[in-house]
Amino acid sequence: MHKNLWHPFTILKDAPDPIKVKSGRGSWLTLEDGTEVLDAISSWWVNIHGHTHPEVADAIYKQAQTLEHVIFAGFTHDPAEQLAEMLVEKLPKNLKRVFYSDNGSTAVEVGMKLAYQYWKNKGEDRKTFICFEGAYHGDTFGAMSAGERSVFTDVFKDLLFDVEVLPFPETWMGDKERAQKEDEVIEQLEDLLSNHPDKYAGILMEPMVQGAGGMRMCSEEFMQKLHWVNRQFGVLLILDEVMTGFGRTGDYFACQRAQVEPDIICLSKGITGGFMPLAATVCSDDIFQTFNSSDPIKTFWHGHSYTANPLGCAAGVASMKVLEREEAFRKFESIHLEEIDKLKSNPRLEHFRVTGTIAAMDIKNDEEGGYLNSVANEIKKKCVDYGVLLRPLGNVLYLMPPYCTTEEELRKIYSTISELIE
Repeated sequence: MHKNLWHPFTILKDAPDPIKVKSGRGSWLTLEDGTEVLDAISSWWVNIHGHTHPEVADAIYKQAQTLEHVIFAGFTHDPAEQLAEMLVEKLPKNLKRVFYSDNGSTAVEVGMKLAYQYWKNKGEDRKTFICFEGAYHGDTFGAMSAGERSVFTDVFKDLLFDVEVLPFPETWMGDKERAQKEDEVIEQLEDLLSNHPDKYAGILMEPMVQGAGGMRMCSEEFMQKLHWVNRQFGVLLILDEVMTGFGRTGDYFACQRAQVEPDIICLSKGITGGFMPLAATVCSDDIFQTFNSSDPIKTFWHGHSYTANPLGCAAGVASMKVLEREEAFRKFESIHLEEIDKLKSNPRLEHFRVTGTIAAMDIKNDEEGGYLNSVANEIKKKCVDYGVLLRPLGNVLYLMPPYCTTEEELRKIYSTISELIE
């Protein structure tokens, strides 16, 4: 480890030396010693088009020669406006107002603050959020409060605010109890909202796939039931699509695949194709209008030095153009299903699940499941020797490849998984 660096999510004392990457192209990374490694996880789920995509790189280069940055309070610029228009065109029709920030945690913080202040601006005091077991929304204090209490948050538990937590009705192939689990959660949700109709500021969830919580998946039908309850009781629905957005679930956004309309959506990761830090929180015009006032107390006093950075927005515009032209994310689900069918006979694997470009399975061993399961470290150590980058979430092995990954490359990843598990 370099003497001046501190790496994230790393138990420092036991950490092996980090692997040095010299370059990337498409689905491949080239290491310092010349080894080429197939990136099966889009490098923390952001490089949706693969590495160093020439169109996005060129857009950043040209923008850097024109305008690299300008304060976004009282000013605007073409890339921010163009990207906002492209986002709104693809999102559910009720989502019209785009607020830029710079990372996924912050996008969620903005969403929660908007929801809370929305009710304040309407003269209602609603302080509590309804969230889900296993959730991960980021590492800022509001995002941690809304997420699963875990080793990530234990040190800070005295500083976190309380939320109401519902079970997440995770499901997998062959799950015969899916409908029952979903109905039980919906019943609990209805009880909360009917007994305390003026208590809740919003329902916050990762739609269809919980990412860092273990690639836990729920059904489209559950999302529709949740949306129906949300509308019946008039509480805000906030969807954290930081990971699921921009094609990950087989449609542009998970809410579209599930046919639901959130009141607020939080976006980041794939928004720039992995090139630049950028995030957006998009809300309905109804929410926006409660802030449209001359009264300073109704103003949304939130911002960042790099809000709507022109380089990030230019990257976002270029990435969206590639996404719309190719729609390459639509090809993965059928291949995942074919390859997983071959793995089902492996006694060391269970709970196979697929949503769009994301595939996941649990590795069985003698330890308790979860992020600290030691099998993750074993695979991290060995996978590079097999020419594939994998980063299991404890005993959860998942794939989330860049959209430029060919069918041959994807099948190579699966054959590597078979060898690694053996």
